[in-house]
Amino acid sequence: MPEQQFQSAERAHRSILARAEKATLLWLAARMPRWVSSDLLTITGSVAMLGAGLSYWLSRYDRRGLLLVILFLALNWFGDSLDGTLARFRNQQRPRYGFYVDHVVDTFNTLFLLGGLALSGYISAWVAAAMLIAFYLVSIEVYLAAYTLATFHLSMGGFGPTELRILLSIGNLYLFFRPEVPIVPIIGRGYKLFDIGGAIGAAGMTLLMCAAAIRHTRALYKAEPLPR
Repeated sequence: MPEQQFQSAERAHRSILARAEKATLLWLAARMPRWVSSDLLTITGSVAMLGAGLSYWLSRYDRRGLLLVILFLALNWFGDSLDGTLARFRNQQRPRYGFYVDHVVDTFNTLFLLGGLALSGYISAWVAAAMLIAFYLVSIEVYLAAYTLATFHLSMGGFGPTELRILLSIGNLYLFFRPEVPIVPIIGRGYKLFDIGGAIGAAGMTLLMCAAAIRHTRALYKAEPLPR
């Protein structure tokens, strides 16, 4: 059977740390031993995210689990961010395989992380579920745009996965040094601090997804006008 033609989407990465992150990843890729492969890095990142989710669950009983989450998030960044860079650096790209596997893995990784966070007691299960749904909505829009517009957006609103990992790590440090679950009074009721942050994050991701969907729909409408 003849090989299908496949055109890789242009990568658009405009997050706050994108330039510094790219330079760091290229520096690491140039120094990786030959036995380290892109597949090994992908597996490392996925196992690390499972570890982060389990560490959040552990933090319900021992707040030192919050520090383990930070360690696993750093390891996840190393594996998840470097796998594609290493493949491009060594000219070993497998566009269809890499795109598919990377984002199927991301789907499960996010489930591991937010599932563990929901079990931690630091956030309500419904807020964690809202964040998971919002992430999947954003992912669906990004993948559809990559297919129809040949542009793959790695960030939205100046934030990408790296910035989100850093924000989560800062929140973990706050919780570690303030072991009581912070309660913020709003309109006569108390809400967990992570519930507020999670709800804002879910709403923000949903709004950014809607804005991107409108923008991309308009672009496609102009690109494919109705025949006269």
